[in-house]
Amino acid sequence: MLIKHASWIRMRNAASTVVPVFRKTFSLPKPVKSATLEVTCAGVYEATLNGRRVGEFILAPGWTEYSKRLQVQSYDVTGQLLEDNVLDVCVGNGWFRRTNAPWTGTSNPDEFLPAMLIAALCVIYSDGSEEVIVTDETWQASESTITLSGIFIGEDVDATKELVFEAAEVTDYTKDILIQQEGPQVREQEVIWPCKSFRTPKNEWVIDFGQNLTGYMSFEMDARAGERLSLSTAEVLDKEGNFYTANYRSARSQLHYVCREGHQSYKPKLTFFGFRYLRIDESPEGFSADQIHAIVLHSEMTRTGWLSSSDPMLNQLFSNILWSQKGNYLDIPTDCPQRDERYGWTGDGQIFCRAGSYQYDVRQFFKKWLADLRAAQRSDGWVPDVIPSLTAYKPGGAGWSDAVTIIPWQLYETYGDVSFLSDTYDAMKKWLAYIPTVSTTPDLFTGCWTYGDWLALDWPEGYVPANVEVSKRGYSNDDLVCSAFYANSVNIVIKAGRILGQDVKEYEALYDRIREAYWKAFGDKLNTQTEKVLTLHFGLAKDPKLLADALAGQVRDCGMKLQTGLVGTPYLLHELSRFGHYDVAWSLLFRREYPGWLYSVSKGATTVWEHWDGIKPDGTFWDDDMNSYNHYAYASVADWVFGVASGIKPVTPGFAKVRIEPHPDERLNSLCATLDTVHGRICSGWRYVEDGIRYEIEVPVDAEIVIDGVCKTVGKGKYVFRR
Repeated sequence: MLIKHASWIRMRNAASTVVPVFRKTFSLPKPVKSATLEVTCAGVYEATLNGRRVGEFILAPGWTEYSKRLQVQSYDVTGQLLEDNVLDVCVGNGWFRRTNAPWTGTSNPDEFLPAMLIAALCVIYSDGSEEVIVTDETWQASESTITLSGIFIGEDVDATKELVFEAAEVTDYTKDILIQQEGPQVREQEVIWPCKSFRTPKNEWVIDFGQNLTGYMSFEMDARAGERLSLSTAEVLDKEGNFYTANYRSARSQLHYVCREGHQSYKPKLTFFGFRYLRIDESPEGFSADQIHAIVLHSEMTRTGWLSSSDPMLNQLFSNILWSQKGNYLDIPTDCPQRDERYGWTGDGQIFCRAGSYQYDVRQFFKKWLADLRAAQRSDGWVPDVIPSLTAYKPGGAGWSDAVTIIPWQLYETYGDVSFLSDTYDAMKKWLAYIPTVSTTPDLFTGCWTYGDWLALDWPEGYVPANVEVSKRGYSNDDLVCSAFYANSVNIVIKAGRILGQDVKEYEALYDRIREAYWKAFGDKLNTQTEKVLTLHFGLAKDPKLLADALAGQVRDCGMKLQTGLVGTPYLLHELSRFGHYDVAWSLLFRREYPGWLYSVSKGATTVWEHWDGIKPDGTFWDDDMNSYNHYAYASVADWVFGVASGIKPVTPGFAKVRIEPHPDERLNSLCATLDTVHGRICSGWRYVEDGIRYEIEVPVDAEIVIDGVCKTVGKGKYVFRR
């Protein structure tokens, strides 16, 4: 990379809040054949060349494990060059300078590493000669018109501000972390116009876009110099219909714009928001809602999965699931896009990975994120609970750190790409080697910090947990949860090792010991739904059918309600269905009351919620502190709809051979799933007709099609069955 011949530069004596713009003016004496700009920064940047934006990457260079990996972008700028040129690069805080990030070197924002830039422009002239322009002491720097910027803050802009340039300062910062761009770029994806504008009971002016989204606002207007447009963001309104932002916690999430004279337009350059509603806190005279729209951001991914049914509420759920993925697959798989968090939680990531890999092609997205996971893994084998890693959180333990095994295996199953296994196999083994060093029981994973079955609903009536943190973990035995995931990760390492030609005898023996220890410790103490589900799903039950029947009975006995949390819910419908309890699984999916997937839909949700009762039946909120309305963990139910309700399952990795075994329910007139695999499109649809059920199935490869227990082996083609 030519950029390694450049120097890091910074603005002299700039406070950590300053958003500098770096400038290089240069002339080109000869006709140009081609020109490539390599650039990255400590922060996020927007580059312009001769007044035109360079590239379409929003929030470049993205978020990586900055202490070890910082992506460099390369842009073809040949068509933007003139004889005399001005290259500007504006650098904001972005993800790099956040209060608990270890790579900032301090927890004090006033002592953070400054906004820094490194770049190299390689110009090849028509005569074959070459010139390289690099960041050095000849560049200049000025405070930009952006007066405040941050991922949680939003953006403040003074369009009247004059730029005052002085010489930039060369600074000593490592170039060893620089790598070529690996992940897909974050780009503007679609535009959403307001569906209505209204006054709240508090007389606040609010714009509703009708969709909870991740992105930013954009406006165009005429104004007088000094007039202000100030906007606040929110996901929901409160019970009285007023603007509600308490769930954003300390995230200010606002745009403040000081106007220049005349016609102007603007959209944030160095931040993003999670919102459905905008409150107009201040505006120029004559401003209207028609002058503003929302722009949706997410990583570049090809859509691969579609679900549709005859039930409007179910279709809205499918839409909510899709929008939660779009809103949280923004460079990394985040938990939420709005509050002062937006982390790459490993637990949420592995929970939703299968559903996510069905709805979009996420191969490159996860290639990059898994590389950050491997870079963040500690020398003792522990995998941090958020990737890129931060210093404020405890070891994630079961279900979170196990993302190192679960996600690569799922991606291998979806795409048939062995590199997901080979790239991560050593990291998998390191994680397994770590567990015995901290566990208090041989061959189990006990006595360690864990999130347990996070947000489970199964505390006995009248029981008050010791503290709030414990209450969020549910009633399931933490040691059982950890040990079940331990067994699963060992099993994945065995399967992956066999594929990679590794000797796995050590892990086979370990797995046998774990199962035996698990039966002795927990076999007769499977009390909660999650304890039963994990024991079934990870192959740890001595009598699986008996346990599955007990699980179904428990669901029925509590009023046909799920009581599982984050780690139990993804597998609940699968395990009920696997042992013939399709009616119970469908009943849980159809449930419109709390807790149920359609409850939030009945409350007007357009994305999936963090809590089943984020808005309670009486219109009040579950909580102000931890209550995201765009959280994809419970959206994992989509993989049950694809894999069981519609019956699309891979027989071999990558869907090179498939099994189609739909499971209709008479409460739903029709359902159709479409999945674009690496081998072609699969469609599985069924609908109730006057004299039975009509199945329409399309497969691009050899397939087993099972209707009412009767299996037919077919080749590529379209098929219709009736019963």
